[in-house]
Amino acid sequence: MQQELKVTLTETIKILLDEKKFNTLRDILVTMKPYDIAAVFESLQDEKMPILFRILPKELAAETFVEMDDETQEFLIHGFSDSELKEVVDELFVDDAVDLIEEMPANVVKRILRQADKDMRKQINELLKYPEDSAGSIMTTEFIVLSPDMTAEMAIKRIRRTGVDKETIYTCYVTDDNNKLIGITTVKDLLLADDDDAVKDLMEENVISVNTLEDQEQVAQKFSNYNFLALPVVDNENRLVGIVTIDDAIDVLQEEATEDIEKMAAVLPSDKPYMKTSVWGIYKKRTPWLLVLMLSATFTSAIITSFESALSSVIVLSSFIPMITGSGGNAGSQASVSVIRALSLGEIQFKSIFKVLWKEFRVSILCGVTLAVANFIKLMLFDLNGRDNAFLIALVVSLTLIGTIIVAKLVGSSLPLLARKVGFDPAVMANPLISTVCDSLSLLIYFGVATVVLHL
Repeated sequence: MQQELKVTLTETIKILLDEKKFNTLRDILVTMKPYDIAAVFESLQDEKMPILFRILPKELAAETFVEMDDETQEFLIHGFSDSELKEVVDELFVDDAVDLIEEMPANVVKRILRQADKDMRKQINELLKYPEDSAGSIMTTEFIVLSPDMTAEMAIKRIRRTGVDKETIYTCYVTDDNNKLIGITTVKDLLLADDDDAVKDLMEENVISVNTLEDQEQVAQKFSNYNFLALPVVDNENRLVGIVTIDDAIDVLQEEATEDIEKMAAVLPSDKPYMKTSVWGIYKKRTPWLLVLMLSATFTSAIITSFESALSSVIVLSSFIPMITGSGGNAGSQASVSVIRALSLGEIQFKSIFKVLWKEFRVSILCGVTLAVANFIKLMLFDLNGRDNAFLIALVVSLTLIGTIIVAKLVGSSLPLLARKVGFDPAVMANPLISTVCDSLSLLIYFGVATVVLHL
């Protein structure tokens, strides 16, 4: 219902735009959220975008601009006059301006920086110095700073005087004369306090903060752990240099989750939406991994070839290969995804590897025996009923399932931990790489058990 309403509203805006009923259009747009307006822009023809953007009030235009995808932003910038671009840049928060600059080509970046005032250019250059994916790269320098000797009344006056240009005013940070973070307080605490109460008596001294070089994913996870709206960022000397806000943390979590999903599906990460990515772009993202996995699968072929004589003597063994390798791959993927999730949430570290392996080993015994018993009954009643050596063949397949499940879960749980230890993204070790490794191991187990039981 809500989606249908959005479609109807978008069509209405297009009609009003075609009929040049700009006053009516403006009245509708000011009632909408920036995210929804940005979605309207993506559905417009290029020549209509600048017209609609100029209808928006200045502050709403800047907020909408931040929500647009990179291609729409670049198109509009090329169509802006210098004065129009300056109006947009002046309304941007510093962290949003940095995000914009990082995504734009060099010629566009030069235009943006030319229109930014001296103070903003300085702040932008400071933030750009921090490593990509660090807390410093996603923080903003626009926040409320209070002195511990201020009274509640003085603090409220400071907030009223300077808060209009800050990204958030609810949480206020208390620093000493050397700009070292010593406490935090909130607007709620200040409003409910007596006018002459000192900020140092109202502030919370046990402050959780992050360093400028801390990984952005770990920073974002703290928002989930502690239900923060903003998180202070300090340098190595505990001087307050910025804050990360909840909206930036959500963006980070979304980006990291998307990247992990793509890696787990053996696709190189992309920063563009699916419908905005060209066929050639998708091809370049997928092909390298497909080539690697294809070449790695040659080990599976080599194993089957080496046991060709065993297969020729008991042809029926070959019919169970897909089931065994599939079960191994699935078991390994289950374990790897569970461990990758636990790693991303900070629940486990590499030092926990033996505890993880012991847990997965016990799980694999239970899973393996369950699958083996169910499979043995199925083989004896249906697949091998009346066949020579039916019992032994069913025993080979069932024992192989137990061994395969055990090995697959141990491999699936250990590889992500090892990857994290050596500095790789654990998501790279997820399906289908785990499946490829488990396929080879399951075949070795299968033919090894068959050789012993059937005397091949």
